[in-house]
Amino acid sequence: MDANPPPQCLVTLDVEGVLTPEIWIALADHFGVEELKRTTKDEPDYQLLMEGRISLLHEHEIRIDDIQQVIASLAPLEGALGFLDKLRAEFPVVLLSDTFEEFIGPLMQQLGNPLILCHRLNVDAAGVVTSFSHRTPEQKFHSVRSFQELNYKVIAAGDSYNDLSMIDKADAGFLFRAPENVRVERSDLDCFEEYDQLFVAISNAAESL
Repeated sequence: MDANPPPQCLVTLDVEGVLTPEIWIALADHFGVEELKRTTKDEPDYQLLMEGRISLLHEHEIRIDDIQQVIASLAPLEGALGFLDKLRAEFPVVLLSDTFEEFIGPLMQQLGNPLILCHRLNVDAAGVVTSFSHRTPEQKFHSVRSFQELNYKVIAAGDSYNDLSMIDKADAGFLFRAPENVRVERSDLDCFEEYDQLFVAISNAAESL
């Protein structure tokens, strides 16, 4: 048996904005809290972003049950399930997200329960979100590096500042529906608007690795 088999390709994807709506924007619209619309597309410092979000939840007395009810009403982006199914038929796929286990379950069920690695919220007995726990700092970057250490070639795609370390560490990477500020700052990365385009780019990258 060959002791050094050729690497297999694995795909890592961001979730919000790529496969699902932005949860915090949905919460902002539902509760009428405009400041909650700030996302990782706007703020590169995730710690700072989350501290601000939790402060706003406290200020407006929004508890975890309230949040989960809103999330349960959401659906994946149009075409996301078909794209993900097509991708999973060709490659192992891992979703890497800075969302939370307490948030994302209903949307993952609608996407066929793919493997997702994300963070956790700390919630007290009254349902108040008190803080959050990183899986590990820069978890997207470290996940890609770990997959590469397992002899995978990694192809990554995302839309926000917090995806750039994952994309840069990957063997090939793309932006998907990224905002103008991210596209301008990272004009070296191909950015796609349609799932079919992204699938072709991933497939072509896999063939060249």
